[in-house]
Amino acid sequence: MSIINKLVEIETSQGINIHNITPQIKDFITSSSIKNGQVLVFSRHTTTALAINENEVRLLEDIKVFLQKLAPESERYLHNDLHLRDVPEDEPINAHSHLMAMMLTTSEVIPIVDGQLALGTWQSVLFFELDGPRKRTVFLQISGERSGNN
Repeated sequence: MSIINKLVEIETSQGINIHNITPQIKDFITSSSIKNGQVLVFSRHTTTALAINENEVRLLEDIKVFLQKLAPESERYLHNDLHLRDVPEDEPINAHSHLMAMMLTTSEVIPIVDGQLALGTWQSVLFFELDGPRKRTVFLQISGERSGNN
């Protein structure tokens, strides 16, 4: 069995934005020559998240509205009392972003079958920026058997 790691960098924009990272994952699988196994997709930040869902523009807008209703930026949060915490000068007011991230997940594991992601017809791997703009990284780890191995 082989294990291969990769970091994917994502430049995000202001506020909540959703990025389809399925193409980068597929490219990594192709370059790895893994025929059967799995890929771990892991978000390395506390104000980002992952989900597997449909990458349809109107649905993505609905998701943003839904998340904003769950954790409105305008609410009062203790985490935002920066004067009571030891924080860097550029620390953002972002408790709402942390709470939104908790409603999603930080990782997904997807099977690889015959060198392909075993996603359903309408499924995509979506990366959620909840506190942009930032430079983010997603950790990918493929484990499995390479083509030609039994």
